[in-house]
Amino acid sequence: MSFRTTASHPALILDDVRGAQKMLSGVARVTALEGSRHLTELVGSPVHLKCENLQRTGSFKLRGAYVRISGLTPVERAAGVVAASAGNHAQGVALASSLLGVRSTVFMPVGAPLPKVAATREYGAEVRLHGQVVDETLAAAQQYAEETGAVFIHPFDHPDIIAGQGTVGLEILEQCPEVRTIVLGIGGGGFAAGVAVAVKALRPDVRIVGVQAEGAACYPPSLAAGHPVSLDSPATMADGIKVGRPGDVPFRLIEELVDEVRTVTEDELSSALLLCLERAKLVVEPAGASPVAALLSDPQAFRGPVVAVLSGGNVDPLLMQRILRHGMSAAGRYLSLRLRLTDRPGALAALLAALTVADANVLDISHVRTDPRLGLTEAEVDLHLETKGPQHCAEVEAELRAAGFRVMG
Repeated sequence: MSFRTTASHPALILDDVRGAQKMLSGVARVTALEGSRHLTELVGSPVHLKCENLQRTGSFKLRGAYVRISGLTPVERAAGVVAASAGNHAQGVALASSLLGVRSTVFMPVGAPLPKVAATREYGAEVRLHGQVVDETLAAAQQYAEETGAVFIHPFDHPDIIAGQGTVGLEILEQCPEVRTIVLGIGGGGFAAGVAVAVKALRPDVRIVGVQAEGAACYPPSLAAGHPVSLDSPATMADGIKVGRPGDVPFRLIEELVDEVRTVTEDELSSALLLCLERAKLVVEPAGASPVAALLSDPQAFRGPVVAVLSGGNVDPLLMQRILRHGMSAAGRYLSLRLRLTDRPGALAALLAALTVADANVLDISHVRTDPRLGLTEAEVDLHLETKGPQHCAEVEAELRAAGFRVMG
């Protein structure tokens, strides 16, 4: 597939995205666009969720991988393909290769979540675990390509990948012609670049807002410098957008076509994931929830109708459990308290009765009577409670104080 990266001629690039859309017909799903009443009320205008978390393999990555591998010559296909990924790109390459009858080898970090490793194998790839971080895994995959002649399939820094990902932009315009703002996560930039190319060519008035995790935000310094800048040690739970350096190909397109790049905190990501699960009934990984995190952090900054792209839903259950706890804490749904009470029969029962009146759910309780810090007639209780929000937390604490308990913190 030919691809012309001359950003001053978006119509030429649009043709490539349209070609990718035809190629993906019957392969990638046209994912649903769901309205969000809660976000609509928050933003003050319609907000829709583009559910790429429900795409085959659980993310948009299949689109670019299929287009890239489809463009290989017969000789290249015979040599097979190789990729490096902690999850989404791995599964996209594995399924695309299987559909096209191409042998695939995927390198994954040693600590990659077992469900993602298993899914990649089930899609038909040979999985090799190597390295503790993605950079080491990437180097191993590139070395394998040099030694065997297999074609390295980069996760974002290739024109065909960008064209495939850009088909999401065409779908958004078809499903929501009145859209004014599109919000989507940015890692290396292939997805944002592709969507921006398609959308700006047809609707230059639509505002494109990229979102990065605060601890892995390589685009703000790169855009300020005018060229890709590497981060020393990106850190975020959102592994789908945890990239230390922008791709060379997508960087120039994002520089010209993306209107703004925002950052969100880990707490905001956790709260967004929790909202998607509770309000939209959608399982979304942290990277996929980043656009929702941006809306939650500054709802008045987005002119609607808004489309927020939920780019992926491949989240390890153990990580999901930790993130949900973190998200509930960030939303004021957990309350931890330490209390002193008189060490006498019935004191603990009285405390639990007060908590019942306050309508707080006890998750964990620790009762200490022998600590040298305590007086002869004192006991200390550590409480972990589930509450209904920040206001309820204040009410619970007030109820305990009113009942005569000494709240230490």
